[in-house]
Amino acid sequence: MKTNTLYAALCGAFLLSAATLATAETSTAPAGSPITHPIDNAKIAVSADYRASKEQIEADYKTAKANCVSMSGNAKDVCIKQAKGDKKVAMAELEAKREGTPHAMYEVQKAKAEAAYEVAQEKCDDQKGADKSACKSQAKADKMKAVAEAKAKVASK
Repeated sequence: MKTNTLYAALCGAFLLSAATLATAETSTAPAGSPITHPIDNAKIAVSADYRASKEQIEADYKTAKANCVSMSGNAKDVCIKQAKGDKKVAMAELEAKREGTPHAMYEVQKAKAEAAYEVAQEKCDDQKGADKSACKSQAKADKMKAVAEAKAKVASK
């Protein structure tokens, strides 16, 4: 009797593992992605074009940051925030190009909104009192609106 029970348990385990492996072979690509295989995605990530684009983004950032050195005060701070924002947006666009998903496009829009917000916040530092407070509130409202629009755009696709 024990051999029949053992045999049944082994057969059940074998069938369960076969079913698990069959589902593991299906595509795990994000919805809307033109890349259906993770290895293909990895090939793009290590391709010469991808690396060259990434290096170009870094070089552009260093150049933009170097241009800020001659400035002083808040103008320098604004310039640095602009350079950092441009880098974040460019990196998000590069990743969106690689991934090709609606979520990646959302991340691009979000990066643009955050970069604009950071620059606007820094520009607000030139003002004083109620004007500064109103400026910062407007910058935050603009960011929230842009992020909400990006979410709505992704949800509609």
